[in-house]
Amino acid sequence: MATRITQAEMSATQAEATREVVSYDPATGEEVGRVPLFATEDVARAVARARAAQKGWGALGFRERARVLMRARAFVLEEMDEIARLIARESGKPAAEAIAMEIVPTLDLMQFFARKTARLLRPERIDIGLYRFLGRTSTVEYRPLGVVAVISPWNFPWAIPLGEVVMALMAGNAVVLKPSELTPFVALKIGEVLARAGLPAGALEIVTGDGSTGAALTEAGVDKIMFTGSVATGRRVAEAAARKLIPVVLELGGKDPMIVFEDADLEAASSAAVWGAFANSGQACASVERCYVHERVADDFTARVVEKVLALRQAVGTEEGADLGAMSSERQLRTVEEHLREAVARGACVLTGGGRARGLPEGGAFHEPTVLTGVDHSMTIMREETFGPALPVMTFRDEDEAVRLANDSPFGLTASVWTRDIRRGRRVASEIEAGTVMVNEVLYTHGIAQTPWGGVKQSGLGRTHGRLGLLELVAPHHVHVNRLAFLGDVWWFNYTPGAASLFHSLARRFATGSLLQALLLSPQMLRRLRERKGQSSGRKK
Repeated sequence: MATRITQAEMSATQAEATREVVSYDPATGEEVGRVPLFATEDVARAVARARAAQKGWGALGFRERARVLMRARAFVLEEMDEIARLIARESGKPAAEAIAMEIVPTLDLMQFFARKTARLLRPERIDIGLYRFLGRTSTVEYRPLGVVAVISPWNFPWAIPLGEVVMALMAGNAVVLKPSELTPFVALKIGEVLARAGLPAGALEIVTGDGSTGAALTEAGVDKIMFTGSVATGRRVAEAAARKLIPVVLELGGKDPMIVFEDADLEAASSAAVWGAFANSGQACASVERCYVHERVADDFTARVVEKVLALRQAVGTEEGADLGAMSSERQLRTVEEHLREAVARGACVLTGGGRARGLPEGGAFHEPTVLTGVDHSMTIMREETFGPALPVMTFRDEDEAVRLANDSPFGLTASVWTRDIRRGRRVASEIEAGTVMVNEVLYTHGIAQTPWGGVKQSGLGRTHGRLGLLELVAPHHVHVNRLAFLGDVWWFNYTPGAASLFHSLARRFATGSLLQALLLSPQMLRRLRERKGQSSGRKK
């Protein structure tokens, strides 16, 4: 049998010979095109161009930046089908799904941050307690960081980088984007759209290449790194950034649980499980990768899931009516096969699917949507990120066991709870260790621009999207003003016995935060001010 090589392996072979990266359609194996492999010096020059451009871009007001991004949004809307087809060709997903899961959310994100960033980042007056009665005020202003590096993955090659690029640009930063070597042309389309919309040259630099290009970017002296990818690569990015004290946001994937209680709407929950597990062929960090169903309804629920999976149409992503396309790479397909093989060897039962899809283009990375039962937490498929079209279903007895199973993972990105009892849903959600927990919903909250996205444990650090994500892209600048400077401060030199006595009183009364207690200090403070004035007069003589 001929040995299969992955797209990444083919790209690497080409790169060695020609310093190019070759993009392949994972459904057909056909070449999409070739892009340069940026070397260390190329990346350094791109960062320098971005830094030069940032000064002018950051000096613009929010309104001027928003106009550019809204023009880009209009171009995306006009060219939606063309962009979706490009996404389908490079990633393997159905074009309709590219519109639903990548283009629609980014259109919403673009208008939201174009219209709301000025309000979200307006200066904030801080309540400084009793110090305000001493004539003080404190304000936090938000300034651009400078140059933000975005290192994006192949599974959502449009939505993930474009969302982060838009937010960084609206905050006044310049961006250097390094896309996956599997999907470079989608990133280049992002750059083209923004350039046509009037984004100044250099404000968005795109550096194509492989892992060596990403490593060069982490060493190039950027001001922040936004990375989405595997835990292993995320650790290397964090280590490189730490050596230069560069802050990072890491989104490193998940092993997301779905809990179905006995009172859940099984028709809705089973449809959600199928979409949550098999959208994008299961290649989403928020995909349902572990499904826990109450033992009383497990048979009914599982039968509904299998029936719905059998009704899915798997085809080349550019074909109309395709529900599932190809996986993004042969390498990822082999990971799914390994997880399934080990689970079956340990006693799991495959109810549908289980192997490579047949009747599709030879050489395409197609794997059948697979449902299996009889799984437990000793199996890799319940422990490690499978990132493919596999849905393992396990039963539980009660609420405590469901929570324990859901939390028994090194990951914590998202989770979902299914029940008609919303009070119970909220209670269970509060006990699950994850960045986002949905009640009677699954997978899609990355598409809500207003909500934060990120995880706990090995799912990463920091947040994207929402105001919390926007705050990752600015530097808080604290301005403190004393309007009574002519009085001087009672805690300044010299430390006389009277000063020491006042300091003890400050500890006992002022530090309580009580205005009444602080007013009792007025005589001491006035004496101290007179004392300091006398000290100043003595020094002048």
